[in-house]
Amino acid sequence: MLLPYLNKGIIEAGCDEAGRGCLSGAVYAAAVILPPDFKNEMLNDSKQLTEKQRYALREVIEREALAWAVGIVTPEEIDKINILNASFLAMHRAVDQLKLRPEHLLIDGNRFKAYPDIPHTTVVKGDGKYLSIAAASILAKTYRDDYMEALHKEYPQYGWNSNKGYPTKKHREAIALHGVTPYHRVSFNLLGGDGQLSLDF
Repeated sequence: MLLPYLNKGIIEAGCDEAGRGCLSGAVYAAAVILPPDFKNEMLNDSKQLTEKQRYALREVIEREALAWAVGIVTPEEIDKINILNASFLAMHRAVDQLKLRPEHLLIDGNRFKAYPDIPHTTVVKGDGKYLSIAAASILAKTYRDDYMEALHKEYPQYGWNSNKGYPTKKHREAIALHGVTPYHRVSFNLLGGDGQLSLDF
């Protein structure tokens, strides 16, 4: 059973990201403030849910949350500042957009760059422990999936509709065959192993 909050009686936002381990595409993050009495037995870490369940829950979260927002950091920015800093920045951008200012942030993971004037707590595997982080994980995942589906129409040869940019064998084989796109993170080891790749596109 996921917990409704860490600190009772204050406005708390759960934050999580999606796409950190991908070879292509932006990293997405979400911030969600749920009502203190929010209950939903299906809500869980997005990785434990089916695609259909995630999209059904997205509708519930967007309808019932006190506030929610999604932040995005582009592949170009990821290559400039590295994926860890990009994940933090995506969360900051999500918090920036909340229509209700949180008094505390619950962050999935073990590291975070402090957001100005809002204390935070990092929670390892927090998306399986707190409702607000689970809700954020679902929004980040589904909005990023929508984005990767759109990119797939532009570059169908990479299979982004199924791998969503993660380093599957087929994705890496497509990179070796077709080269990189403007959406690939060129600072990553795109081929795996000791593979070298021309970055012309």
